[in-house]
Amino acid sequence: MYRNRVAHYNPGMSLLRLPHTEGCLACGRSNPHGLKMDLYVDDASGTVHTSFTPTHHHIGFDGVIHGGLIATVVDEAMVWAATWAGRRFCLCGEMTVRFREPARVDEALRIEASVDLKRSKLVTTSCQVVNASGKIVAEASGKYVPIPVEQHLRVTETFAPAPDTLAAASVLRDVSG
Repeated sequence: MYRNRVAHYNPGMSLLRLPHTEGCLACGRSNPHGLKMDLYVDDASGTVHTSFTPTHHHIGFDGVIHGGLIATVVDEAMVWAATWAGRRFCLCGEMTVRFREPARVDEALRIEASVDLKRSKLVTTSCQVVNASGKIVAEASGKYVPIPVEQHLRVTETFAPAPDTLAAASVLRDVSG
């Protein structure tokens, strides 16, 4: 079982829980191999927050978490930051991850992603992964490309019905603004 926990954020943040699709590798609940991540966006800043505690199933070698798993987690956080900023789902065009410390089994990680630049055809993002000791495990940057509105709307139709994600889902379904 994966032990994802909501990170403790600053009081006063206006956090919305982001929706998920059932089969998603990162956030889907029905994917038996998925990470089942819960992601939150600060409605005021657009910063995406999540936490993740990797288990022994996620190792690259004894006790050290596979770098590809860390890359998956940061991509998920950054794509949601880009999506929220442009109110349109995005695809990753390029991502760079710099690993600073090994992530360890059963070590809680906090992930925070934000948008650095938003244009109509490109959104650039950055992300940090921090362990329970406050050390930066990884830093990432990404370039995300918004998908066409019609495709975006088809994606929003696949959101799992969850009462605590309705506010964010409603924002993402409104393409008029």
